[in-house]
This record gives sequence, C-alpha cells and structure tokens, in this order.
Amino acid sequence: MTILNIKDLGLTLGDVLFTDLDLTVSKGDRIGLVAANGRGKTTLLACIAGEMEQTTGEITRARGLRIGNVRQYVPDTALDQTLYDHVLSALPPEQADYESWRVDVVLDDLSVPYELQHKPLRELSGGWQRTALLAAAWVTEPDLLLLDEPTNHLDLHRIGLLQGWLDRLPRDVPVILTSHDRAFLDAVTNRTLFLRAERSRVFQVPFSHARLALDEADAADERRFANDLNKAQQLRKQAAKLKNIGINSGSDLLVTKTKQLTERAAKIEATARPAHQERSAGDIKLTNSGTHAKALITLDEIDVTTPDGRLLYNTGKKWIAQGDRIVLLGTNGTGKTQLIRRIATAVQGEPSEIKTAPTVAMGYSDQHLSQLHDADTPMQAVAGQFDVGDQRARGLLAGAGVNIQMQDTKIGALSGGQKARLAMLILRLAQPNFYLLDEPTNHLDIEGQEMLEDELQAHGATCLLVSHDRSFIRNVGNRFWQIARKRLIEVDDPEAFLNAEMQKA
Repeated sequence: MTILNIKDLGLTLGDVLFTDLDLTVSKGDRIGLVAANGRGKTTLLACIAGEMEQTTGEITRARGLRIGNVRQYVPDTALDQTLYDHVLSALPPEQADYESWRVDVVLDDLSVPYELQHKPLRELSGGWQRTALLAAAWVTEPDLLLLDEPTNHLDLHRIGLLQGWLDRLPRDVPVILTSHDRAFLDAVTNRTLFLRAERSRVFQVPFSHARLALDEADAADERRFANDLNKAQQLRKQAAKLKNIGINSGSDLLVTKTKQLTERAAKIEATARPAHQERSAGDIKLTNSGTHAKALITLDEIDVTTPDGRLLYNTGKKWIAQGDRIVLLGTNGTGKTQLIRRIATAVQGEPSEIKTAPTVAMGYSDQHLSQLHDADTPMQAVAGQFDVGDQRARGLLAGAGVNIQMQDTKIGALSGGQKARLAMLILRLAQPNFYLLDEPTNHLDIEGQEMLEDELQAHGATCLLVSHDRSFIRNVGNRFWQIARKRLIEVDDPEAFLNAEMQKA
C-alpha cells in the first residue's frame, strides 16, 4: 500500500539539488537515501516531512499520515532538557500527563541506561543525543520514520542495537534513512535511492547491490549516448554525399532526401543525453614520503592507563613496520585513543617509553579534527603552514572541495565534510610516512571514504587507525590489534570482534 508519492520533485537552493525526482513509498519499505555531502539528502527529508517547500513537483501523502523526522542535531533550545523530558515533550500535553509510560517503553526498547535518562542533553555525547531524537520521534507512533545519519557518533555496539531495533519495527512502518555507513545500509535497507541533480535512480535492493546496478546503468547510458552520436554522425555523412550528388545532378529528390537526413541527425543529437557524471564533493589525496627504517614504532611492554593512573592494558612487544595498516580494535573506554595520543606525543619528541625511528614523519588526525582551528580560514590553514604560495593554495583548496567563496571564511563555518577533506589536505601537505588516524571517516560521505581507502592502499601508507566503520576496517586493514583482558593482542581478522560488538545485548 502506497502511503506517499513523489512526482517530478525538484529543489533549488542557489544550486540545483535535484530535479524530476519520482518515488513511491509503501508499507514495508526500508529506503537508503545516498548522495555526496551537500547534495540535498537532508533537504529532501525536510520536504517529505512538510517542513520545507519544494521548488517544483508535488508530494502526495496518505490522509492523516504521521511522519517522524529524526534530524542530525539537537536544537539549541532543547539542550537544557533532560533526555527523558525531551522525549516526553514530544507527546501532546494531555497524553504526556497520563501516558508518560510510553516514554519508559521507548527508552527501554532503545537500551538507554537509567542514569543517562535524567541528564541534560548538553552533557551527553553526540550518540546519546541522537538516540534522544530517535526516541522523541518514535514515541509519537509515526506512520513513516525519517532518519538523517542515525549512526553518526555511535560505536559498534550502539550501531548493533540500532540495527536490531530497526529490524524489530512493525513491518508496515516504512523507513527512509540517510547514512554513509555502507555496512549499515546493507543490513537495514531493501531499496536504495541515489539522489542526483538529474536522473536520480531507485533500485529495489540494498546499497552494495544497488551500487553495482547503478554502475551498470551509467555504463549503459554512456554506450547509448556514444551510439546516438555515432548514428547522427553517419547520417550527416550520408547527407553530405547526397547533397553533392544532388547539386551535380540537379535532382530535387536528392536535395529533399538530404534535408530529411540532416533533420534526423539533428533530432538524434537534440535528444541524446550524456551519462551522469558525478560532481565530486572534493578530492582526497595522500602521499607517502618513505623511510629506510624497518620499524617505525616500537612498543615494548607499554602500560596504557587512564588519566588517574588506572591500568587499561599492556601492549606487550609490538612493532609497526613499513606498509602496515593496523586497525586498533576495542570497545569504547578501553583506551584506543590513549594509545594513539601517546604515540603522537612520542613522535613529536616528548620523553616517552615508546621508541620511534628518527625518520618518522607523522600525519595525525583525531576524531574531533583538532588540528583545525575554527577561528582560522582555510587559506590560513594551508598557505600559513606550508610554503605553497597563495595561488597554489587556492587551487589545492578548490580541489579538496572548499570553493573560492569559502576559502577566506572561518573554518568553523565549513560543513563537517568540508572540514574532513581540509584535514586530509593538510595531512598530505605535511608529507608524512606514518599516519595516525582516529575515526578518519567521521563526516566523510561514501565517495570520500572510498577515496581515503584507495589512497592509503595505493601509496603503501603505514598507519595505525581507529574506526567504527566496518566497511572501512575490512577494506583498509592488513593487521589487527585488539584490546582484550588488559592486553593488546594481534588477531588474524576483525570479524570475531565486529560480530561480538554488534550482537552484545
């Protein structure tokens, strides 16, 4: 049963975000909405929810349709509410007075610990804030649920809980969600919409299969376009020959035939449509400056502790050699980031038990992109740190997706995706031979994640990284260190750890 129908929908906000979009949403649909950063995913959800007017086309909703729209961020006006009160406030006043038990049921379904339920939202992590928004939408019992980047800021355990919760939803409640987590999309969706400025495409399969179908469809479009142009060219050649014969012979019939062939060629050329060319949100390029050292980093029975000195784990004897792409596995709070930071300070020359080769040149990016300063401009971040000249700096920034209008504004005004690409550009310009990456895919769209994967592998980069993105872990890692029972152990692959995290109750 169709509950929502989109016909010829288009939206222009300065740039054209999408045009001529057709989509039907029926009970049981789990639709993954995929596009690069800034291409209109959030805007489309707002149009569906009735919170924004489209430029063209129409959206027809079933009578009385209740839509729950889970946004990416908590509004500033709600930050002083407790998590519980925020969910309760989503109910109509009379229902909130007599049916507050609904909040308890939803929070229990979403596995929200009681001690967090009565803390102000501003004191909670981004992941728990996202969970509060989801609970507030679900407590209203919507007929259609919209989720905008629901896995952002979630660790593997919470992603597993979210996947399980979505799987337990009543099958007649459709869901439309945006996400850059490819494994999550594959697990929870059964349809995929690739949102484009022109010729958006819908496939009746999850992301990975849909991506293959999209590539095939684009390749078929490319072949069709080439064939159409070739056919038009042949018609014009025939017309030219007949024209010469007609002129020499004085045949009116051949002149008429020439005109017909020319008109057919022009018609084919006018209707031929080139294959879609995705406009990149910005390139990600890395480098590997190389080193003769065999072991770049040596860990010899290093104790990793909390700030107050409590032992988290001991590393044993470990080495990071050239070409190692080591993924550090461990549940939240076990000390992954502490090890990353300790290695970073050791490479920077601070006294440490961690041994580093003298030729190590480090590229370090943490999950908060703290190497960027919001008060600086992108131009200051690049031209101020590296001897590249203003003109080349502007070219590099444009290539990384920071357009000329944004290059002299504050970094704090950039989107998360632009900041992530800027951070990767700065890493490259530092010419490292060793990368320390803590959640590098945060804020990167799927295109950006795949670029980063390709660059790390193509340059034989040496890196130690932390990530909650299962696809990224599987595609990049060639060694895996796991924190278990207060020891750092090497495992053959990450699958046992990933499965255990996703299935934890």
